[in-house]
Amino acid sequence: MNFNLKLKKIRTFRKMTQKELSEKIGLTDQHRIVQYEKGVRVPKKDLVDKMAKALDVNPYTLYDTAGRDASEMMELLFWLDEFNPSALHLFLPRKFPGEKCNEVADTSVYYHDNDSWPAHAPVCMWFDYGVLNDFLKEWGVRMDELKSGVITRDEYFEWKINWPYTCDDCGKYEPKKQWRKNF
Repeated sequence: MNFNLKLKKIRTFRKMTQKELSEKIGLTDQHRIVQYEKGVRVPKKDLVDKMAKALDVNPYTLYDTAGRDASEMMELLFWLDEFNPSALHLFLPRKFPGEKCNEVADTSVYYHDNDSWPAHAPVCMWFDYGVLNDFLKEWGVRMDELKSGVITRDEYFEWKINWPYTCDDCGKYEPKKQWRKNF
């Protein structure tokens, strides 16, 4: 996702004007924020870091992602989800009881043909990368909480824009940054 789209989305989510953001980061001209949001100009890293602090988000949330490591992959997926709601679906597979991994030659993943699935067969992927698997598992929990009404869309967005500080390993410990409004 482009920096300009992310900046505008988060600024408006924080209910902050361009002028207010300009003042918080020490700019005398709010038109620079206008230019950043239109994609006419791109700020230097130190200014992006100031914006992140003023907007109360993880700086990686604003950086352009290039897919060099797991955290950038996660940020890319977050923004894909934000600008294309319901394009991503996460679910945890269930292990067949009594069977060991690779015991059966059929490694197909089956799905139920119902209204929750697309008209065509979905594409599945897994990562053999611990931190990414842990992240996706927790993200699946957050998606389920959103769908069931346990958390709001704003809480869900807050969780994403401050990840990984909002992670709690699916309720196993307190996150470094609180993101739920009901806490």
